[in-house]
Amino acid sequence: MALSISHRPPPPTKPLDPSLRGYLATNADIVTRVTKPVHMADIGALSAQSDRPILFENIVEKPGFRLCDILVKNRRSQARALGTLPENYLRTLAYRLRQPPRGFKIVKSGPVKEVIKLHNEADWTELPIPYHKDKDDAPYVTAMNIIRDPETGFYNSCHAGTHAVGPRRGLISFVTPHSHVIMRKYRDMGMDAMPIAFVFGLPPAYEIMANFSGLHMDAWGEMEMVGTIMDRDIEMVRCETLELNVPAEAEIVVEARVNLKDRFKVGEVTSPSMYNLPHYENLPEVEVSAITMRGDRPIYRNHQTCPDTDHQPLPRLCHEAVLYNRLSELGLDVKDVRFPTWGAALSCIIQFSYPREGMVNDALMLAMGAPWLNTKLVVAVSPDTNLDDPGDVYHAIATRCDPARDVIVVPNTRGSPYDPSARPLEGQYPWRVVGKMGIDATIKSRHDPADFERAWPRNWGQVKLSDYL
Repeated sequence: MALSISHRPPPPTKPLDPSLRGYLATNADIVTRVTKPVHMADIGALSAQSDRPILFENIVEKPGFRLCDILVKNRRSQARALGTLPENYLRTLAYRLRQPPRGFKIVKSGPVKEVIKLHNEADWTELPIPYHKDKDDAPYVTAMNIIRDPETGFYNSCHAGTHAVGPRRGLISFVTPHSHVIMRKYRDMGMDAMPIAFVFGLPPAYEIMANFSGLHMDAWGEMEMVGTIMDRDIEMVRCETLELNVPAEAEIVVEARVNLKDRFKVGEVTSPSMYNLPHYENLPEVEVSAITMRGDRPIYRNHQTCPDTDHQPLPRLCHEAVLYNRLSELGLDVKDVRFPTWGAALSCIIQFSYPREGMVNDALMLAMGAPWLNTKLVVAVSPDTNLDDPGDVYHAIATRCDPARDVIVVPNTRGSPYDPSARPLEGQYPWRVVGKMGIDATIKSRHDPADFERAWPRNWGQVKLSDYL
């Protein structure tokens, strides 16, 4: 039997640039460059209006820096991050995540060492760190960060939002379970502080891998896998004040230590569901010890957290690839898996062909039972549904789903702390409980295929109104 598309190795990809500035130059055709003067207070609102990578080149308050955002909001940009076409992107990422770690090369120096500021000179409020929402009390850092497992030596990474509350002080919100495991290891070893490096300005493939979530801590860390998904060697260089290595091609690195003893209350979290939830957190403190950066107007990487920006898809891109692999194992010919930006980071769309009845429910239950807290609503659709068009997805639900037979509802499951509809667990703040729903919006074998032939105007897609204006 011939292999389906989702079971075949992906086609070769283009070579990827080692640096962010190289990536932006190579992909200049999709980058919006803003050369007019822009105030820091407007950067978030302007970034969130873009669907493509955006680079601010003239920041009024921070003339020595540039700032970029919106690197992975849609499939076109995500595909560019891996050097492939949109139709091959997810298959490429899913395939590479099944490969062994490539590791990284240690080098003596790199572009990120062109400027070095140590101790009292290391003031991270000099960086172009924006406020993200009206209720923020401090500028908010959303950079990729790197910590090291003290037992295995593997490099773990994530995007832990950090409030820059002083020149050398921050309050950091670790969400991922692996970060908490590593922090506990340092405490169990009798240590009061954990080294951490905030890394700004790398090709987006780094950030995609940095958000991997799954079993891996006993075999590799995210940084050991970056070279695998980029299909190239990654160079790392020693920190100035920490026992850590960081990407040599980064634009900016902030070295710090996390205080493992004390916690500080911070209110109104910026959640990926676009609400101010949870309403408060008790966060550990970070103390900055060094800043290294490029000398030529370094590019600060922001990822604006609201409304629908990189903040919604980025932490879930590896989730999509993991589900792609799991669904393929069921024998489905998987076309795509999406956590859409408009889905509040609580919903997932799975798209596939299937050979017989019963497989859609299995696929829905597999996705609903994923280890993450963002599959509250799962919709299965056929390959002809346009996932880039929310209206087409809704049309499939409205016309291909019989709620009496095509909907699965499961009560009393783990809920997201970012979901206001979920019931708070008493004494377990900020955890919640919620139901889950799976919707089969595929074309069924019980349907007459002729019933689903769409009606379109003559010459639809062949003539453009703009040509007549």
